[in-house]
Amino acid sequence: MPADFSGKWILETSEKFEEYLKALNIDFATRKIAISLSQTKVVAQDGDKFDFKTLSTFRNYELAFTVGVEFDEHTKGLDNRNIKCLVNWDGDKLVCSQKGEKANRGWKHWIEGDKLYLELTCEDVLCLQVFKRKE
Repeated sequence: MPADFSGKWILETSEKFEEYLKALNIDFATRKIAISLSQTKVVAQDGDKFDFKTLSTFRNYELAFTVGVEFDEHTKGLDNRNIKCLVNWDGDKLVCSQKGEKANRGWKHWIEGDKLYLELTCEDVLCLQVFKRKE
C-alpha cells in the first residue's frame, strides 16, 4: 500500500529554489518574493486521488490529479505554461513527468518519518524542499 500523504505540511528547508525558478524563466522580483515566503502544503488523499494545495501569503496553488491518469495543467500564477502531466507511483514515491516548453521538468514527493520531501526538476536544475508535518 502506498504512503499516506494526507495532512498539513510546513516548509522547513529549500535548496536551489531560486535556481529552479530561474530555469522556469521567472522574473527577478517574483523570484525574490517566492524564495522569502513560508509555504504550507495541505494534502488530501483518497487512494490514488490527490488534492495538493500550496498556500502562502503571496499566492496559492491547487493541483488535483489521479495517479496513472494524464492531465493538462495550466501553471497559472507560477510560470503560466500549459503542460501535460502524468503522476505514477515509484514504490512509495509520487513521480510526475511534465511535458511542455521546458526539458526534464517534473517532481517527486515522498515521506520519511514526519517529513514530506519535494524534488523539483527543470532542465539541469534540481531543487529539494523539505516540509514537516503539522497535523
